[in-house]
Amino acid sequence: MTRLTNDLVCDEAQLAILRTPRDDIVAENPDGHDTWQLSHGPFSTYQRRLDVRSSDDGNWNVTETIDFSLAVPVWGRLFSFPIRRALRRRQDSYGYWWAPPDRLDARASTVLALLCAVQIVDGYLGTVLTQTITFAADEFGRDNTAQGLVLGGVRAGVLIALVTVAAADRRGRKSLLVMAGVGSCAFTVMGGLSNGLWMLGATQLVARGMSTALGILIVIIAVEEMPARNRAWGASVLVLSAGLGSGMAVWVLPVADVDVRGWRVVYLVAAIGVLVVLAVGRRLPESRRFEDLHASPVEGSTAADEARARRRRRLGLLAVSAFLLAMFAAPASGFQNDFLKDERGFSAAQISLFTLVTNTPAGIGVLLGGYLAETRGRRPIGAIGLILGVGFATLTFFSSGPALWLLALGGVVLGGMAVPALVVYGPELFGTHDRGRANGTIVTVGVVGSAIGLLIAGFLSDNMGGEIGPALALLAFGPLAVAALVLTVYPETAAMELEDLNPEDL
Repeated sequence: MTRLTNDLVCDEAQLAILRTPRDDIVAENPDGHDTWQLSHGPFSTYQRRLDVRSSDDGNWNVTETIDFSLAVPVWGRLFSFPIRRALRRRQDSYGYWWAPPDRLDARASTVLALLCAVQIVDGYLGTVLTQTITFAADEFGRDNTAQGLVLGGVRAGVLIALVTVAAADRRGRKSLLVMAGVGSCAFTVMGGLSNGLWMLGATQLVARGMSTALGILIVIIAVEEMPARNRAWGASVLVLSAGLGSGMAVWVLPVADVDVRGWRVVYLVAAIGVLVVLAVGRRLPESRRFEDLHASPVEGSTAADEARARRRRRLGLLAVSAFLLAMFAAPASGFQNDFLKDERGFSAAQISLFTLVTNTPAGIGVLLGGYLAETRGRRPIGAIGLILGVGFATLTFFSSGPALWLLALGGVVLGGMAVPALVVYGPELFGTHDRGRANGTIVTVGVVGSAIGLLIAGFLSDNMGGEIGPALALLAFGPLAVAALVLTVYPETAAMELEDLNPEDL
């Protein structure tokens, strides 16, 4: 419990304002004389009291006391200062640059904070293999071909993700989230005990599949819990949390230089994730929309036929989009280090510095994109972010010198704006009965697109003088086509309730 005290000298008009319920960072209800309690806001407990005393000059001496506890587990200290400042400085209405577009209640604040903690674990789990496989191959005496087979083979784990998230439509989001999180951590730890590269690949196939399912379920729960005007903003916070988890894997990676077996520590650290997932599972409620789930429309009815046709149309649209986006994104990311090393002569240290400088500011674009997607709409922000992000990223592979750094930075920041605007479409456009299965299918198609994109980019670059830029320029037509679809075919979902988007849930 935190207590704030304000000692004020007020005239009659100012005292009258203090005696009206607040409706800014918190919404209040009267609770007796000069006392107010929580009506709505990100607090688990809240009370405001006034002690009013007359003064000789005709004014009033007022002591305002506010007692509160934030409903933000794990991250409460991070928001302590801005919340305290907002409570001390009363406003006429809600509106804070550091806060979501709409005020969150206690449940939404708690759920989002807990999901961010799990998202950090998921970001870590999804990064360990790509960061360590070269060191593992050195210990096991394997060549680049073996590494490529392992990296390609673990993509089959997406089938595990598809089965897991489909089961969440029947058994519930929370139980499958905990199972996927614990399972992925456990198999990652097993990878650190591998006696060969193939065992590492086998354990990572399962771990990455469960990690993918975990990421899908995190977004689904967030979308089902967030208010209508906060879904994209919530997604942006989750994306930043995943980035923090990925960065943690890089922080641990230097142990690989200590010993030829040092890379194993990166996998063993995943055991901490089991504790995080279990702790979150004890506090995380089941998705309220899954709890309120009722029977689907009767088969053969007009409502069932309409729902099926709508689901099929939306699934095709998002699956095609995921395929085209992944065809460009996978090779643009996968071949970047090769481009820097072979075509621009970067050393390993220069590549690390380039990655750090150009990727760190991505959070600016993600947060800005999440806010603008709520206030300006998903379609314009998603399309603009795609066009500018892909354009800058493609030009990066034709540049050198300072332009190379600036274009890469611009591509990451501008492209990041599109991420929260587009990532919420998957959960938003499907009813509660089908949300897990549909999103698992979309991710699966995206994985296929990434594999095909890597093959095409590699083949084209080998036949275009060994340069990756021309191949990526051709593949860039995919995301540009998606931008056109976003502007012309995608529905605008900002500020709409999920039940309005999916009438079968009404």
